[in-house]
Amino acid sequence: MTAESPSPEGIRTYKGEERALRADRLGTTGLLLSVLAASAPLMVVAGVMPTTFGVMGITGQPLLFVILGVVLALFSLGYAEMSRHVHNAGAFYAYISRGLGGTAGAGASLVALVAYSAMQVGIYGIFGFEVSVICSTYLGLDIAWWVFALASVAAVAVLAWLKIDLNARVLGVLLLIECVLVVIFDVAAIAEPGPEGLSLHAFNPETLTGAGLGTALCFCIAAFVGFEQAPVYAEETRRPHIVVARVMFLAIGFAALFFMISSWALTVASGPSGIVGDAREQSAGLLFHLTESRLGGTFTDVLHILFVTGMFAAMLSFHNVVARYAFAMGREGLLPSAFGRTNPGSGAPGTGSLLQTGISVLLVAAFALTDGEPAGDPTAPVLRMFTWMGNVGALGIILLMAAASLAVIVFFARRGAVRAQLWRLAASGVAGLALLTIAGYTVKDFSVLVGAESGSALSWVLPGVIGLAAVAGVAYGLILKRTRPEVHARIGQGNEAFRLEKAAGAGDRPAADRTPTG
Repeated sequence: MTAESPSPEGIRTYKGEERALRADRLGTTGLLLSVLAASAPLMVVAGVMPTTFGVMGITGQPLLFVILGVVLALFSLGYAEMSRHVHNAGAFYAYISRGLGGTAGAGASLVALVAYSAMQVGIYGIFGFEVSVICSTYLGLDIAWWVFALASVAAVAVLAWLKIDLNARVLGVLLLIECVLVVIFDVAAIAEPGPEGLSLHAFNPETLTGAGLGTALCFCIAAFVGFEQAPVYAEETRRPHIVVARVMFLAIGFAALFFMISSWALTVASGPSGIVGDAREQSAGLLFHLTESRLGGTFTDVLHILFVTGMFAAMLSFHNVVARYAFAMGREGLLPSAFGRTNPGSGAPGTGSLLQTGISVLLVAAFALTDGEPAGDPTAPVLRMFTWMGNVGALGIILLMAAASLAVIVFFARRGAVRAQLWRLAASGVAGLALLTIAGYTVKDFSVLVGAESGSALSWVLPGVIGLAAVAGVAYGLILKRTRPEVHARIGQGNEAFRLEKAAGAGDRPAADRTPTG
């Protein structure tokens, strides 16, 4: 079998080796570690959980993670089944295109590019700030946050240029270490509970009441972001029709269980009646405050360092995803064809990686130039860059998941498979409605999410970024449909479109001139 001919389990690009992601790079473990790294578990425990307890006043956060885990598992029933039929590095936009048409797919492609870019760039802000604080605390050096942010942009760019299996090993080591440290805290909290003992009050449904519930949903669902990235790596995965679906369910199950236990451990350590007050007093220092009293200063110092490396792992994971979306878009004509090329040596989507590096440099520079505060002030890197970009990205991903739920239903309905896939399609419908509800809360409470005053322009400008991306993408799709129908027809088709083109080209030539396929 020649290099251009597909193996039974492999996926190849039919436009030459320079346009092919390297197949068979990732197995179940490598893919699982790659997608889990995006959720940055330690950042969720140290950052998202105290905010949800303190700002929203929701004690029942452990129960919230269980509920969201169920919703996302329902979403994945259809999403995973779709992954068995469509293998494309464009994931979300490819699925939406296959179900709702190329024009909708073009809109989804731009939303995905903006959303994942925003998620990654936001983490550069808090990463730079945390490293700056560590240098000031332990080395006595006052260095601006943006210096470390730009240094991390360069480090991520270098790693992203290498083979994806090497990336997976780097991500895996960082992820496993931070998870182990959080588990150690969980055990310590359970072994040495607060004044109310091993209370299960946080699992009482009555704790999920109050005006902050909608906003808490927005915060907590962002903690799961990463599992949906598994199909992005389908072309680089061994047995993608099996492994991708398996990894999605493993990632959701792990995240739901890990976050449920860790948030419960926080309530046990402080006590259910005291957790909200402690979170408001300690803010992002809550976890470190609780570990120091139980596990000592040395453990807490190590935890601080792993907090930073966990963020680095998340940045690398998001960078890899954006680069592959750009690759898929370049391959299909939504971006210039140069973005559809890969590195000859590593098979990584090099041009897409360079695009994301350039975007990151520009946005870090923009926030740095508008930062008029002294070194050590978190306003620009954390309260603006991390908070604004992170919530914009989360909104985009929630909307993509809702659209993908509808696309799954239409995809199988058009193929006459409603009866065979009925329970999966029903699950997709329920999940889609739940995700739209969460998206509605996100837009409604956006001023709370970004810490802006009620009526602030930020409450509509920032979510408007996702709306603008969707409108611009759909408009571009309509233009392509009218002016370049052959490009429009390829949207979401990936390798399959090139295989059909190759077959059509071979059919137009004399038999003696055709390239043998094996």
